[in-house]
Order: sequence, then C-alpha cells, then structure tokens
Amino acid sequence: MSVKKINIVVAGATGYVGLDLIKILSKHPKVEIKYLCAQKKIGKKIQFFDKRIKKKLPRISNIKSVNWNEINILFTALPTGESQYLANKLKNKKVKIIDLSADFRLSNKHLYKKFYKKEHKAVNLIKKSIYSVSEFAKKDIKKYKIIACPGCYPTSIQLPLLPLIKKNLVNKKNIIIDSKSGYSGAGKNLKKKFNHKNIYSSIHAYGILKHRHTSEIDQEFKKISKSEVNYIFVPNLIPTFRGMLSSIYLELSKGITANKVFNELKKYHRNNFFVRIQPLNKDLGTENVLNTNFCEISICTLKEKGKILILSAIDNLVKGAAGQAVQNFNILYGFKENLGLK
Repeated sequence: MSVKKINIVVAGATGYVGLDLIKILSKHPKVEIKYLCAQKKIGKKIQFFDKRIKKKLPRISNIKSVNWNEINILFTALPTGESQYLANKLKNKKVKIIDLSADFRLSNKHLYKKFYKKEHKAVNLIKKSIYSVSEFAKKDIKKYKIIACPGCYPTSIQLPLLPLIKKNLVNKKNIIIDSKSGYSGAGKNLKKKFNHKNIYSSIHAYGILKHRHTSEIDQEFKKISKSEVNYIFVPNLIPTFRGMLSSIYLELSKGITANKVFNELKKYHRNNFFVRIQPLNKDLGTENVLNTNFCEISICTLKEKGKILILSAIDNLVKGAAGQAVQNFNILYGFKENLGLK
C-alpha cells in the first residue's frame, strides 16, 4: 500500500536557499516534488546547479506551467516582493505557502515599506500569515495559510534570547549582539551588493543600525515585553560559505545568576529537538551545526560581575532558512519535527 505524499512546488529553486531546500525535500519520505521553478535555465536538471542532489527530479520550469489544482504546498525562496504576487494568485486556492523570503514576516505594512523600500502588494493576506520560528509558533501554525519563516540572524538571536526577556532575567536596556555569517547569507548576487570588497578573504561589518532583520527582531521583542528592549546589533560577513555564530552580551537582572539562565533555557527548550543547550562556559563554534537544522547555545560567565555572554550557532542556510521551512512543514502536517531532517 503506497503512502499518500504531499505535492509541493519550490519557487526560487536555483538560489543557495532553494538548493538546500530541494536537497532536504528530495529525501523527505512524505514529499512529492512536482515542480522546481526559476526564471532562468528553464529545462535544466537540478544537478546542473547542485551535484549534491542525487534524486531524479522534475527539470527547472517556469512558475506559469504549474497546475495548482494538484499542489498542496508552495515553498517560496524568492527575492523580496515576489512571494506576494504568488500569494495573491493563490488566495482562493487550497495551496498553503511556506515563505522563506521577508514578504510576510512583518505584520505592519508601513514597516515593510520602511525596511524593504517597497509597497506591500498583498496587505489583505498579512493577517492570514504567521511568523514562525518553529520552536515558538508550533501550536499555531495550522491555523494559517502562509507560514513566514524568519531570517537567519533573528533565528540565531531569538532562540536563546526570547525566553530570557519574557521572564525578565536580563536587563532589556543593555543588550549587544554581534553576529557573524557565512557569505552565502548575502545570496548569489554577493559581488553586486559588496562591490570592490574582497568578501572571500576578509571580514566585513555591514548594515549597522539599519539591517533589515532588525525589523522582525523588534517586532518579536514587542510581542513578549511590556517595556522597550534596547539593543545594538552588528552583523558581519566572514570568509566561509555557510554557518552563523551570534555572540550576545547581557547584563543579568538583579539576583539572577548564569546558572539561573542556563537552567531556564534548558527547561524552555527541553522538548525542542533542534535546540541543544551546551554545558555552562563551553566554547562554541559552528562545526557541529553545519549542514544540520540544529541550534547550539552556550551560556558563559564573564569577569565582570552580573554580565554573561550567550553564544548561538546555526547553519544560516538550514536552521536559518531551508531546514526551518521543512521543520515548519512537518509541524503543519503533524509529522515528527525531525522527519527528513536527521
């Protein structure tokens, strides 16, 4: 007896995130990939773009060729603004959308315009979308037509920080976040974005005080904190293809210790398969999370009394994008969260 599979489309199939997404979905036991869509190289095999993908899959096609009546899920790994167009087209279809772009991350259309310099073209669908860091939104995902996957920086920051802010364990007025990402986070148009900068052999701080991801970080802080959360966020591109490490410097609330923070995070994430809290004061890098959907977190004491450092490591293309999208897919259908992600 054959098991009924979920028919899916991947739009934006040939970008870094799209390729990682296809690699994961091609091995998922509950998925049938019906279409792989892109704007260029129509008719090419997916192996032309990524030889890691071994399974025979549909050739690259234009999104206009999709028969939406046979599709259950659309994964979108598209440039800003394009997912809105597809969402409008599918608003009366039964197809659900798992969006890896920024199009539905923000609940305020004015903030979207401020940070992305575009008018939102699917405002009526914002209320039908949910911003989903999987570990925080798993109880509500099934209610929505559109699942908005968070950015990579916000994922690495929110997993350790939101539980602490919610419980008032840290000073909300004195937070410093220094995040380092592999250059794949800037996409395939890297050279155009960072013209005349040797990204492949240097470290480059960028988007200081104005990075787009601060919009969603602010939004999620406001949901859980009655008082304003003030922080400094500095993103850096480093000369490695994938991986992300966020260093979060915190001042503890009065009477709170590093052990208390450790125990709180351990307790909060005890049932979250993909979050691994490391022993107190353990050094942390990205080596154990590359090409996985895991987030590793380490709480470290500092010489200055009442101050701690939290290290949070993910793969920016997996837990920060494609893997989390599949994790959200699994939650949506009631599968084990790690199905196809082991």
